[in-house]
Amino acid sequence: MSHLQRLEAWQRAGRQVDHRGHTVFLAEAGRPTAAGGETLICIHGFPTSSFDWQPLWSALQRRFARVLSPDMIGFGFSAKPRGYHYSIFDQADLFESLLRARGITRFHIFAHDYGDTVAQELIARHEDRRARGDDSLILQSVVLLNGGLFPETHRAARVQKLLLSPIGPLISWLTTEQNFMPKFSAVFGPDTKPSTEELRAFWRTIDFNRGQRNMHRLIRYIPERRANRERWVGALQHTGVPRRFIDGALDPISGAHMAERYRELIPNPDIVLLPTIGHYPQTEAPEAVLDAFLAFHERLGTP
Repeated sequence: MSHLQRLEAWQRAGRQVDHRGHTVFLAEAGRPTAAGGETLICIHGFPTSSFDWQPLWSALQRRFARVLSPDMIGFGFSAKPRGYHYSIFDQADLFESLLRARGITRFHIFAHDYGDTVAQELIARHEDRRARGDDSLILQSVVLLNGGLFPETHRAARVQKLLLSPIGPLISWLTTEQNFMPKFSAVFGPDTKPSTEELRAFWRTIDFNRGQRNMHRLIRYIPERRANRERWVGALQHTGVPRRFIDGALDPISGAHMAERYRELIPNPDIVLLPTIGHYPQTEAPEAVLDAFLAFHERLGTP
C-alpha cells in the first residue's frame, strides 16, 4: 500500500467528535468504553496530524487497551475555523473532554513537537488536581519526542519566524505544496528524508479545508510557550509522573541542543538520543522509537 493510500485508509477509519461546536477527527483503537486496561493518548505536532503516528499504530494497539489520537482543532482532518482562538490550553481541554466522555480516569501520553507543549499543560493540570486531592483524572506517564520544551532553547525555522511577523497572513496564503516540500524536508535527518509521496501525504493533511491559510494563527503557540514558561517548564521539572525524552539529535529546531537543556533542567533525566535522526523520529526511525517507548513502559511495569 502506498503512503497516500495509507493516509486515505487512516481517514476512512477515523471518526468525528465535537469540540466547542466544531468537528474534530479522531483516530481511536480498542474498546473506548471497556473496563480495565491502559489508555494511551498520542498528541501530534505542528503543522501535521495524527497520521504521524501511523507507523507505530499497530504496535501501540497491541500494547494498550485503548489508543486515542485526534487531529487537534486547526490541524489535519479536523475543522479549521478562521476566527477561532487557537491555544495550547484549548487543545488540552480537547484531550480532557475526550477522556472524560469515555469514562477514562487514568492515561499515558506520547507526544511530539507542539504536542509536547500540550503534554506539559496536561502535566501541570495533573499536578493541580493532585494538590487539591482530586483523582478524577490521573496521568500515569509521559514520553516526549522532539519539541520546544524550553522556549529559550527552541530554534524556530525561518518560515516560523515569518509566520509570526506582520506578514504572517501573507505567508500563510502564499504557502503551496511546491514551496512547502523543501522547507519541511529540511527538518528531517540527512539520511531519513521523506519521499515525494510522503511529503504529499503530509501536505494533504495541511491543505485539508485550506488549513495552510491558518498557519499564522496556529503558530502563536511559540509566544504562548514564552508567556507560560514558568508553568510548563516547572511542571516538567517538578512532577512525579515518570517521563522519557526521545530526541532526534540532528533536528535543527529541537535536536541535540534541546536534549542537553533537558539534561541541565530536569532531575534524573531519562533521555534516548537518536544520533542520525531529525525532527520526526516516529516517521524517520519508527522501530527505534518504538523500542525506546516500549522499554520505558516495560521498566514502569505498565500492564
